[in-house]
Amino acid sequence: MATATASYLCFLSKTPEFSLPSHSLSNFYFKPIFSSCIPINNTFYKPANNVKLYKRLNRRLSCNNSCSSSQYEFSDGSSEIELRLQLGTGEDILSSKDVFVDAHGSSLTVRLKLFGSLLTLIETHQLFDQIKPSETIWYIDDDQLVISMKKQDPELKWPDIVESWESLTAGSMQLLKGTSIYLVGDSTEINDKVARELAVGLGYTPLSTKELLESFAKQTVDSWMLSEGSASVAEGEYAILESLSSHVRAVVATLGGQKGTSARADKWRHLYAGFTVWLSQTEAEDEDSAKEETRRHVQDGYLGYSNADVVVKLHGWDADHAKSVAQASLSALKQLILSDKKLPGKKSLYIRLGCRGDWPDIKPPGWDPSTGADASSATMEH
Repeated sequence: MATATASYLCFLSKTPEFSLPSHSLSNFYFKPIFSSCIPINNTFYKPANNVKLYKRLNRRLSCNNSCSSSQYEFSDGSSEIELRLQLGTGEDILSSKDVFVDAHGSSLTVRLKLFGSLLTLIETHQLFDQIKPSETIWYIDDDQLVISMKKQDPELKWPDIVESWESLTAGSMQLLKGTSIYLVGDSTEINDKVARELAVGLGYTPLSTKELLESFAKQTVDSWMLSEGSASVAEGEYAILESLSSHVRAVVATLGGQKGTSARADKWRHLYAGFTVWLSQTEAEDEDSAKEETRRHVQDGYLGYSNADVVVKLHGWDADHAKSVAQASLSALKQLILSDKKLPGKKSLYIRLGCRGDWPDIKPPGWDPSTGADASSATMEH
């Protein structure tokens, strides 16, 4: 029997700190998974003299988990985005007074007054990014409802109106700029499963330090630990991560639990080369408790995982939900990068300077991590 899984999405940002509105977090429960549109209820709106209109709306505008292009037309015009919803034809066209558009920073609800009741055409609490609600306009063009919204960030290209797996994987390419992703946390299995989903979605190369270690050592990680201890395994993974740190467009699954490098705070030198996601299992029963647990772990700093860029909390685990955890991870990374668009370039610079362990305060070329001195200061001393 499949185990019910809920996810709590928590963000860690070294510079600057930020958080998502609480309503955004509720979208990361996995049953139902990312429901962003309210389907038309087939038990309503069936008066005999309007069956033609009802069937047309039901076919074109109903949504299940996330709206698809078959229900609407979407375009990104740089500073503005446009959404077109099909209303009907001929005698079926509605008056503008029967249309209600409610736009907020990250949400959109569109309803029609139909046969004395309100019909929800689209309702999403997770637009792909923020809009300027006060500058939203809409009008009826022949048989379509046209909604024009101004983007908060005109430089960000929206692949779609809603944040979904498809839009995130397409949109993340412009944000990540080839930077690799490292998955760390409590479980090697979870890291592996989610890494493969991310790699497929992004077109990245999936890599597993467990597989690479076992191929090199000609034995399993468990047998290695029994014979030489966890410290030896961690050193082996550290060497693997050093060789991978110069790679781009890779999703790297690391060893989970206390077995590997990522659990040791002093071994993160090469993990900083990419964006790190901590997939953290929790017993918390609600989002507030999960966020408080995350804050406590980060403040304590006793776990190496607290060095991660973002945290995704998992209550339970089911391999069938790996793609949903991957989607939550991309959403977290998107928000992190949008808070500081220089992060991918900074990661690239960190790699070019040799992954010296000076993240996030990158020192000048010539800096010696063993002495803490750079070449310019050494010259001045002499």
